[in-house]
Amino acid sequence: MEKKFTDILMEWHKQHNSREMPWKGEKDPYKIWLSEVILQQTRVAQGWKYYTNFITRYPTIRHLAKAPDQEVFKLWEGLGYYNRCKNLLFTARQIDRERNGIFPDRYEDILALKGVGPYTAAAIASFAYDLPYAVVDGNVFRVLARYFGISEPIDSTSGKQLFTGLAQKVLSKNEAGLYNQAIMDFGATVCKPVAPACSSCPLQPYCTAFKEGRVNQLPVKEKTLLRKHRWFYYFLFEHQGKILVNFRSGKDIWQNLNEFYLLETEEQVKWDEATVKAWLKEQIGIGKATVNHISPVARQQLTHQQIRGQFIRVGLPSVPSFLKNYQWQPVEKLRKLPFPRFITSYLETPAFQETLF
Repeated sequence: MEKKFTDILMEWHKQHNSREMPWKGEKDPYKIWLSEVILQQTRVAQGWKYYTNFITRYPTIRHLAKAPDQEVFKLWEGLGYYNRCKNLLFTARQIDRERNGIFPDRYEDILALKGVGPYTAAAIASFAYDLPYAVVDGNVFRVLARYFGISEPIDSTSGKQLFTGLAQKVLSKNEAGLYNQAIMDFGATVCKPVAPACSSCPLQPYCTAFKEGRVNQLPVKEKTLLRKHRWFYYFLFEHQGKILVNFRSGKDIWQNLNEFYLLETEEQVKWDEATVKAWLKEQIGIGKATVNHISPVARQQLTHQQIRGQFIRVGLPSVPSFLKNYQWQPVEKLRKLPFPRFITSYLETPAFQETLF
């Protein structure tokens, strides 16, 4: 399973990965380091322009080291988190002074640089020198959690250790740089946080989360429980008079109550018939599903968090294999099942009552 994961990922990268970024394929450790520092708290789309401007103004680390502070900070303006810029200058000048402008080529020495953590050190070591160190970022956590079906929270101490060890285990040791680029791009373009492209994913036949219908429940984050604003989108999958029901057993709100198929997102999603069908095609591989109803946005204020979301009723011509592990309850039995108030409020609405009871 592990070797298959690596082989398929590498094949996808070499044959189908078309994601473009200006630093992709770069071997100059200075430029890799610069791109990674810029992207620590910045989206690729925004960081692209800054990276290009920095490389144009300071083509080598010695150019950056000799630049006036105010000039560099002006170029950084708009990126925020200015401590990154301070560390950038400090490290550039340290390398210029102590190493004659030559970037370190050992993982331990790279990690010792100010402002450089394990992820950035692994990125530089693997991309510039092809050293066998796996990068572990949000994309990597997500891909590994889904493929291997891991429910350990990625932001817990034990979770970080588990995923770091697994990432190192499945790393293509002979092509570390290519592999690291592959898994990050795969997470960004295929195994996305919301609406991943499961129907066309080359890993899908072997993906544990897909087989178990848990793609949208993984990865797990402990800090999710502390989030004040959460968006819950419940899909009421209907087939031959029965509706998919799930039992909430995790350490979260509404434990031991029932719910429908849940997609939780950090931000609001604008749903209409077209977007629902597009999501269904990618998630379930069904293009003939019927969108019967999309509810208005519902809200419930809990003690420490606000829940907002919608209910989307979908008629399925057949039950996909990965949804067969869920309960399928007759509509008339829904009244007897314990649901959180957020759901029962919807079940009591005329829009639901008139069509199902």
